[in-house]
Amino acid sequence: MLETSLLASVRNKSLTSTFCRMQSTASTSSTSTNLPAPSIMKVDVAQRKQLTDFGQYVAECLPKFVQSIQMTSTNELEVLIHPDGITPVISFLKDHTNGQFVSLADITAIDVPTRVYRFELIYNLLSLRYNSRIRLKTYTDELLPVPSICEIFECANWYEREIWDMYGIYFVNHPDLRRILTDYGFEGHPMRKDFPLSGYTEVRYDEEVKRVVIEPLELTQDYRKFDLSSPWEAFPKFRSTPHDSKQQKVHLDQQQQTPPSLSKDQKKPDEKK
Repeated sequence: MLETSLLASVRNKSLTSTFCRMQSTASTSSTSTNLPAPSIMKVDVAQRKQLTDFGQYVAECLPKFVQSIQMTSTNELEVLIHPDGITPVISFLKDHTNGQFVSLADITAIDVPTRVYRFELIYNLLSLRYNSRIRLKTYTDELLPVPSICEIFECANWYEREIWDMYGIYFVNHPDLRRILTDYGFEGHPMRKDFPLSGYTEVRYDEEVKRVVIEPLELTQDYRKFDLSSPWEAFPKFRSTPHDSKQQKVHLDQQQQTPPSLSKDQKKPDEKK
């Protein structure tokens, strides 16, 4: 009787411990399902509201130039302005006490040929005092020039030269507006959507004149051959695998074994008789 009571107590203890484990796992699973999914970018509500209020303040101070205000998903303020408002708006953001955007991080552009004004010019400013960023966006085309901001930010010199070189956007009152990335005598602007991928000219070293020459582009047909079945064997003249050499050897052996066929005029003497 004593042994049976001991076995029963042990079984009851194991059952209760198992039941407790099941309850704990069920509770953890229920709590884990109720938790929200982790997000990579945390939204700072206070900072977002502060930037939105500042954008509205800029729009109220410069209603002639500011056309729209918007916020990005990364808590960055975007101000859409008229091209004539580039200089006054950037000066306002740099010198205003509540802004102090004294660092010009970058100037870039994008090309959308379907728009009336195909180029979108983008200025990225940074405020070290308030640890915040602001992005100015404006528009232009091939013929409409935009004012230079080299007098406000000296670092804009090379940025504007790069945009002129890549997109062909002309900056008025720039101290030295010339190409910065492409070579002398380059034709066209490579970052435009209508610029061909191969370009218009090619550069090579000429052995006769002993210098680099620029010539019209010539694409040889041999270098435009593509074998979709085997991308590694696009030029069989210059590459031969052991498998190909074996096939060529078998083909030569077959040709040597088969006698050459005679034409109608070349008949055997027995057949003529």
